[in-house]
Amino acid sequence: MRYKLTFVVGLAVGYVIGTRAGRERYEQLRKSVREFSQNPAVRNAAESAAQNGRQAAGKAFHAVSEKVGDRLPESVAERVRSLRERGGSGEDDWGTSNT
Repeated sequence: MRYKLTFVVGLAVGYVIGTRAGRERYEQLRKSVREFSQNPAVRNAAESAAQNGRQAAGKAFHAVSEKVGDRLPESVAERVRSLRERGGSGEDDWGTSNT
C-alpha cells in the first residue's frame, strides 16, 4: 500500500509540474536527473548499496537455511538451488556485477 501511495503522489506531482512549467522545464529537469545519475560518486554509492544488499540477503539466506534446514518443501528448495546456480555468473539481471 505504501508503494502505491508513493507512486500516486509522484504521478500527481509530475502532472502538476508538467502542466505548470511546460516542456522547457521538463527538459531541464530531465537533463539534471540524467547528469545526477551519471555522476561517478552517485554510481559508486548505488553500486555500494547494491553490494551491501546482496551481502545482507546472503547472510539472511544462510541464517534461515541453518534454522529451517531440510524442512523446506522440495519446490522451494529446488527454486533456491536454481537461483544459486544462476547467480554464479557474476552479473545480476540489471547488468551489474555481483562482486
